[in-house]
Amino acid sequence: MIISPRIRNNICLTAHPSGCAAEVKKQIDFVKNNGPIEGTKSALIIGSSTGYGLACRVASAFGCGASTIGVFFEKEGTETRPGTPGYYNSKSFDTEAAAAGLFSRSINGDAFSDELKQKAITAIKEGPGKVDLVIYSLASGVRVDPVDGIMYRSTLKPIGTDYKSRALDTMSGKIISMAIEPAVEEEISNTVKVMGGEDWQRWIDALLEADVLSEGVKTSAFSYIGPEVTRPIYRNGTIGRAKEDLEATGHRINSQLSKKLGGSAFTSVNKALVTRAAAVIPAISLYISILFKVMKDKGLHEGCIEQMDRFFRGMYGGELEVDNEGRVRMDDLEMRADVQDAVNEIWNKATDENIEELSDLRGYHSDFMQMHGFEVPGIDYDEDVKTL
Repeated sequence: MIISPRIRNNICLTAHPSGCAAEVKKQIDFVKNNGPIEGTKSALIIGSSTGYGLACRVASAFGCGASTIGVFFEKEGTETRPGTPGYYNSKSFDTEAAAAGLFSRSINGDAFSDELKQKAITAIKEGPGKVDLVIYSLASGVRVDPVDGIMYRSTLKPIGTDYKSRALDTMSGKIISMAIEPAVEEEISNTVKVMGGEDWQRWIDALLEADVLSEGVKTSAFSYIGPEVTRPIYRNGTIGRAKEDLEATGHRINSQLSKKLGGSAFTSVNKALVTRAAAVIPAISLYISILFKVMKDKGLHEGCIEQMDRFFRGMYGGELEVDNEGRVRMDDLEMRADVQDAVNEIWNKATDENIEELSDLRGYHSDFMQMHGFEVPGIDYDEDVKTL
């Protein structure tokens, strides 16, 4: 079928298989061109189909030459409907890994469930036997707790006070105003339940019990702090509370793995990037559009694969910046004083008339489209493609 982008409420409802495949190949080529990484030999990536998780899988396999098991929840394509971007990303990754002679196993299902954890353990036993790296990179708005069977939903809300801010409708390019009421206690606890560290801990416990973690195993989950302009809605809001729980869980897992296997656990605070989730958060979209402009002008910009290539080389080369909370700071370039000063200056004077000039709205839009396989150079979008 001929697949075109269908966008509704800043959400793209379609994905292009050929474009997604080209984007995966682009990431692979970037890592390979930077040379081999002396790192993991066998990695489990939980949340491996898009964004930072996909970039970690690419860096593991094509940088380190590792066997990889990828876990994700994506919709498959049918004869009449395209699948999700992550579905095509994962298919393309497996194809490229097979061509390179690398072990690759992809498991599509609910990563929060005990059933899928056991499927991953089986895949590890059938493949590398044990893994020496576990990346936890799940991004989901809902979670069914396997213990009580209840579905919990996360919310993006401030805590304690209303949030009012300038924001950006990325599809229209218009500056808008937004106001969000503060979360109630149940919304805070539910967000922690979905996006906090509980499931990361359950994964590590299950892997330890099954004896599929190597001596010296490393595990990392990803967090975000962000600037002052987004702090009330993000770091000091419901999601920030969940990130605090995730980071606290990292310390507990670090103690657990250190004692049992001489291993380690840590959270990595990563750079703000265009994601499917960020696209529906107008205040974050405005910040990212301005941030990209500033960082590109300074020659500091990184996408997912550039971040994770640097992360892997630093993780195994001992060159990662760590703050006084024990968090790896991959947002070091984003949070530089000169970068944030420039962002704040633009934030205060951006208008509908000058937003395209003062921000990287076009770059934001391009990243958003390419994340779904569209506007990728070299792809014929008038060509009939298979959706399965």
